[in-house]
Amino acid sequence: MLYALFMWLGEVYHGFYVFQYLTLRGVLAILTALILSFLIGPYFISRLRRYKIGQQVRNDGPETHLSKQGTPTMGGAMILLVVLLTTLLWADLNNRFVWVAVITTLAFGAIGFVDDWRKLRRKNSKGLSARGKYGLQSVAALGAAATLYLTAQSPVETSLILPFIPHVAIPLGLGFIVFSYFVIVGSSNAVNLTDGLDGLAIVPTVMVGGALGIFAYVSGNAVFARYLDVPWVPGAGQMLIFCGALVGAGLGFLWFNTYPAEVFMGDTGALALGAALAIVAIVARQELVLFIMGGIFVVETLSVMIQVASFRLTGKRVFRMAPLHHHYEKKGWPEPRVAVRFWIITVILVLIGLSSLKIR
Repeated sequence: MLYALFMWLGEVYHGFYVFQYLTLRGVLAILTALILSFLIGPYFISRLRRYKIGQQVRNDGPETHLSKQGTPTMGGAMILLVVLLTTLLWADLNNRFVWVAVITTLAFGAIGFVDDWRKLRRKNSKGLSARGKYGLQSVAALGAAATLYLTAQSPVETSLILPFIPHVAIPLGLGFIVFSYFVIVGSSNAVNLTDGLDGLAIVPTVMVGGALGIFAYVSGNAVFARYLDVPWVPGAGQMLIFCGALVGAGLGFLWFNTYPAEVFMGDTGALALGAALAIVAIVARQELVLFIMGGIFVVETLSVMIQVASFRLTGKRVFRMAPLHHHYEKKGWPEPRVAVRFWIITVILVLIGLSSLKIR
């Protein structure tokens, strides 16, 4: 909305046209989301406490988590509100990618909200059934994937791009919908599984989201895309604004979520943020780079799959507890140590992913 206003004012005074630059609006999106989070956060958390919207802790989890019982949850709703307001303020609302990203993020946030609400009503850590949650996620993911496929304006928008390898674009055809579906659902659930310690999931989300914003900006710029030999996707640059909103909202949430957390994001935030990262990666044609940069999310998911498969096949567990961060807690690592070391690994993985812009 502000973008449209400034473009209209630019007809009166050309100085307002400075707001047409994506880099400026990307920075303003981060600052806007951060300020909104600081303003909304205390009130939002106080409302959650007032209505006793508190975390339900697993009985079989690490003993140190028992003290978290009752900590306000569903803080992801605050993240989504801030991301939505910031995106509406600074993005070009005529851009199709903006609406796909916003609607998909809100859809997954709604699924997470229902899951969180059921946990609260039942006063245990079980919300939606696995089948019910996966079914709703499937509908939302297929809708987003089909929309991107049907509105694609060039073959590259539905082709698989291999990182570090130049001039390779594998046409997917209708397989694009299937592939994108798994990317969205997989990313959403991976972030959700990682969200088990104070600040553990939000910091990697911020780092990966910021890096994906760079990829989207490059992909949307014909000159940079040609120079760096990445697919040119007209309009993809607007995802920089969306990513800026994610980064600012994520940092603002971290202010309250850092150890010891005053609020948790819950499935409302985790499912939505995972889907948001996936949409940006798909738009920028960097799904495999998302796999690299989000390595922590991938490993956390694999640890659960390995644990379940091992127990069912052999009756034995590979890890002391899954997801992986709980394994290290069971080994005696303090919660902040686990979180910070996972953050450091994410920094390394994000840098490796960013290096694919030049190493081709």
